[in-house]
Amino acid sequence: MRYAYGVTTALLLAGSAFTLATGFPAGAQVAQNDSSQIQAITPRQGAPSSFADLTAQLQPAVVNISTRQRVKVQVNNPFAGTPFGDLFGGPNGGGGTTTREAQSLGSGFIISADGYIVTNNHVITADGQGEVESISVTTPDGTEYPAKLVGKDAQSDLAVLKITGTKAFPFVKFGDSRKARVGDWVIAIGNPFGLGGTVTQGIISAVYRNTGQGGAYDRYLQTDAAINRGNSGGPMFDMAGNVIGINNAIYSPTGGSVGIGFAIPAEIAAPIVDKLKSGQAIERGYLGVRIQAMSDDLAASLGLPKNRGEFIQSVEPSAGAAKAGIQAGDVVVRVDGKDVTPEQTLSFIVANTTPGKTVPIELVRNGRRMTVNAVVGKRPSDDDLAKQSFDPDQQDDGGFGQNGGTTPQQQQMGTALQKSLGIAAVPLTAQIARQLGVTEDTRGVVVTGVDSASDAGSKGLQRGDIILSAGYRALTSVADLDAAVRQAKAANQEALLLRVQRRGQPPIYVPIRLR
Repeated sequence: MRYAYGVTTALLLAGSAFTLATGFPAGAQVAQNDSSQIQAITPRQGAPSSFADLTAQLQPAVVNISTRQRVKVQVNNPFAGTPFGDLFGGPNGGGGTTTREAQSLGSGFIISADGYIVTNNHVITADGQGEVESISVTTPDGTEYPAKLVGKDAQSDLAVLKITGTKAFPFVKFGDSRKARVGDWVIAIGNPFGLGGTVTQGIISAVYRNTGQGGAYDRYLQTDAAINRGNSGGPMFDMAGNVIGINNAIYSPTGGSVGIGFAIPAEIAAPIVDKLKSGQAIERGYLGVRIQAMSDDLAASLGLPKNRGEFIQSVEPSAGAAKAGIQAGDVVVRVDGKDVTPEQTLSFIVANTTPGKTVPIELVRNGRRMTVNAVVGKRPSDDDLAKQSFDPDQQDDGGFGQNGGTTPQQQQMGTALQKSLGIAAVPLTAQIARQLGVTEDTRGVVVTGVDSASDAGSKGLQRGDIILSAGYRALTSVADLDAAVRQAKAANQEALLLRVQRRGQPPIYVPIRLR
């Protein structure tokens, strides 16, 4: 489980139930959380005086999941560099890789009498470090079943398993998470730290919580019911006994529960589970843009309200957004009649749009509101997307030696830039362009130094970055950048929007707070 002051995927097992037409006796087709059975246990409003009867009714459908994996690990050769080095490890005695057996534990729940089970994808995968050799499911009565993987979806972190028995299995059904309200009571059942059948209770702390991790499914129910490592994939029940969430992640500085847990809403999980169970492919919409949330500084640099819309950093050529005329620097505020907000992100809206559909997109470009129509494409595979992604913080700085003298006027402008932006810059010459790996006809100014205590330093600007524009105005000299700073200050702007290019990366917009 990953953690440390961030959202961490906790190994939790969860499942959802759909009643199937099977050959089992009719009496076996009643879900454990059927309303006729639950109404006698819990009052219509509020929580019961005890959760015991509700737990007894639901717990038989919650299972423990364990996997055996073969994981690749690096082996160091203690004799490397000695005459005995070639006798151990890989080529030239430098060690190599080997595999070891590992186990993972999680939770899940049965969703049909014939043994379909829902859990998290991360519970039954080796996370790219090896291969899963076997999956076992243990029911509350202690019976262990070998499980078959029916389908999995890494994007939503959902998976469906299948076990086979001689009798019908107890199962539960999905409820409607759209009816969940902050303050509603919930209970979670799972396998934290291998302690099977553990029940915790709490309330819904927030609905549709965006954790800031990005992606199409960064949209959770937040709860203070204790969720720990091993709870992943387990169900979160409302007081009607319905599965309204699948426990998935926690926020924790320690790795243990601190009262901030996240569950995948049933309204998101149920349709995906249904497709996985029937063997259908999961298709998601795709526009081909790289986006950034509207931070305070970004909103200030654009003169727009914060927490409304998302900023387009770059556009993939030939994808739906580019064909519709969407450009880097645009702010998308509405898609297909849906407002783009932190709770309803652009990624979420587009991913849940059918590929091939034409949707109207409202955007703001350089202060002007406009609407374009885009054909939503099909999202590429994870491998294809990985080839397109990049991390600015992991690139070389592209440093170069500064040469040539400066005039008193240039020195004055340089001092002004250091005071206002916290950077030093020089014109981009053909020679410097070659050193930085860009074409000689590229126009802009090059950062030669950054004050680490400035906002530019905290935003990651570094020596060798090329500033192409400031406030949407192309730069050809340091004087142009100095003029843009002066103009922004005269307009009482708190930040200036720079378009920055780094070696090997497409340009991105960065709002820099003025000082």
